[in-house]
Amino acid sequence: MPMGSSKSDVRFAPVILAGGSGTRFWPRSRKAKAKQVLALDGQRTMIQQTLDRLLPLADASDVWVITNDLLDDVIGEQLPEVPRERILSEPAARNTAPACALAAFLLERTAPETVIGIFPSDHAIKDTARFAEVVRAGVALAASGDKVVVLGVPPARAETGYGYIELGGVVDDPAVADSGIEVRRVKRFTEKPDRARAEEFVASGNYAWNGGIFLWSARTLAGAIREFRPAMAPLLEKIAAAYGTAEFERVFAEEYPQCENISIDYAVLEPRSAKGEMNSGIYCLPGDFAWNDLGCWSALHEHVAACPPDMVSIANVIDGQDPLTISIDSCGNYVYAPGKVIALVGVSDLVVVQTGDALLITTRERSQDVGKVVAELKTKGREDLI
Repeated sequence: MPMGSSKSDVRFAPVILAGGSGTRFWPRSRKAKAKQVLALDGQRTMIQQTLDRLLPLADASDVWVITNDLLDDVIGEQLPEVPRERILSEPAARNTAPACALAAFLLERTAPETVIGIFPSDHAIKDTARFAEVVRAGVALAASGDKVVVLGVPPARAETGYGYIELGGVVDDPAVADSGIEVRRVKRFTEKPDRARAEEFVASGNYAWNGGIFLWSARTLAGAIREFRPAMAPLLEKIAAAYGTAEFERVFAEEYPQCENISIDYAVLEPRSAKGEMNSGIYCLPGDFAWNDLGCWSALHEHVAACPPDMVSIANVIDGQDPLTISIDSCGNYVYAPGKVIALVGVSDLVVVQTGDALLITTRERSQDVGKVVAELKTKGREDLI
């Protein structure tokens, strides 16, 4: 459908991935109320914010949401604009490749030229106007041939928790000639490098973070699955053929769990990039719209602090309802304790999160390890806490 003010004839179908459990945001995030349905940085939940920034680009009737049985009802309530039949619950968690490809095979049957956009449901983006500008250009580029478009976030630091995109040459593509947005070829993808390599990447100035936002036509993605993951293709073809019939739920439940448990990066992007910069048809647009993936409590601290990078380490972020907070010789802390007076005395770099049944105390440096708590609770049979 027309993309806002662009008046493009390209049909654009955003696919919101919302199946994760958000274990690193325990104890606020639980299986039945994962971080994507929480309001972590304001009044709107993360998935509501995701839809908000997509609606200027696509009609709600063209949006798909891939989630799970624990979250589909609450997502349906939070996103009343999205048709209920377009909120699909995976019968089994199978990572991002089957989820992305499912939408491609569904759309390929009736509208193969539709450009699919893959959008995680738990990212924070502050410059939504720039986001819309870049996505519009990406849709135009993806619609112009057998092309894969990725959005690369300019790296702010040598982060080891993100994947990296090595950028190739600048491309003067007529599809985006009037956008003023630079297009680069992609040389290769590197998943979560160690500290030394991450520092080398950032110092080179020729790498971007992989923000997990991808654009391609339904035909291109379905074709890539057939090429690189041929065992998955017939399973998804059966599911797509049954969509809209009384047999869909049964076929979905039988076929989808047989799909390989693999990310879209490993399933499609890496093998396609192996064809070489000039032959892969993979292009990168700049994700310079104040992106944060909110992967853990320290990332939320950085996001909510909303200060220059060199000030983040000294900013206290108090996420509570009581206006009274006392801080004495304390800095760099994140505290969530709604309804409590919060007093910090002589502490630094802590993360403290209180809910009705749990209390988390860690450091910003170790907040990536909070998911291990959930794993430990599971081994101890405390399903009530996860």
